[in-house]
Amino acid sequence: MSLHTKNDFTFGPFTFENGDTLPQVTLTYETWGELNEEKDNAILICHALTGTSHAASGELDESPGWWEFLIGPDKAVDTNQFFVICANVLG
Repeated sequence: MSLHTKNDFTFGPFTFENGDTLPQVTLTYETWGELNEEKDNAILICHALTGTSHAASGELDESPGWWEFLIGPDKAVDTNQFFVICANVLG
């Protein structure tokens, strides 16, 4: 199994296009695999409807992710080769 991390990033204030403002926002992001020395093996996975950073299982959360069948060791997005990043988004 490849390296798995889960982190939070807090910032604010955040102003939406309509002018509404959130005083503070916390985004969660997960990573799988390892960034290589050249830092050229990163893949950013974005989502439209899930609202979660949990795209695949890992050591920190073994529950299946919403792209479980695509992300992981020896899968289409091979975490033995790539450093995968997925963040939740404000929508």
